[in-house]
Amino acid sequence: MSEAIADKAIADEAIADEAVERPVLESRTVYHGLVWDVQRDRVDLGPGGIVDRDLIRHPGAVAVVALDEADRIALVQQYRHPVRVLEWEVPAGLLDIAGEDPLRTAARELAEEADLQATDWAVLTDYFTSPGYTSEAIRIYLARGISDLPAAARHTREGEEWGMPLRWLPLDAVLDAVLAGRIHNPHTVIAILATHAARARDWRDLRPADSPWPLWERQHSW
Repeated sequence: MSEAIADKAIADEAIADEAVERPVLESRTVYHGLVWDVQRDRVDLGPGGIVDRDLIRHPGAVAVVALDEADRIALVQQYRHPVRVLEWEVPAGLLDIAGEDPLRTAARELAEEADLQATDWAVLTDYFTSPGYTSEAIRIYLARGISDLPAAARHTREGEEWGMPLRWLPLDAVLDAVLAGRIHNPHTVIAILATHAARARDWRDLRPADSPWPLWERQHSW
């Protein structure tokens, strides 16, 4: 088989992660945290044997690429204590309000962290942050039709969000910062790369903002 034919065969075959569940023989919470818990599972991997695994049970999160008409992206700077770094990030937040739709969370976080609102929403990508030890899933949205939130509707920020600056930067400049290793936040790195790729495709492959998110939704049944 020629290389060209082989490449076409790969392209024609849909590639997707597969949701499966190995038998969990025992499960218990070994630590209750402020945001997430640590769970210890005994898992039957079949031929691989029985293993014990600690995992972080996480509610999940959303992130937002706010893109204006000049292809500038809104970034906020936030202190991240575990790494002792002031990171430049796209607005983001936890899915920690029971029953709140992820799109609603994204709009709320954009308002709370950046004092912005949007009229046009789409899904850029979904991913697991570190599936070897945490269930955390993140959905990244693209928000356009951006405008400032009215002053009366703005959120009073505190904690790590207090005094958080906002900057509008060209997409290409932020991509350069990602590739040069000057921006390290994972959802921001993925967001910038996904936005650049989506723009190169003239935005034609974006999913609707209300697209199903089964790999996040199924975690609530465990």
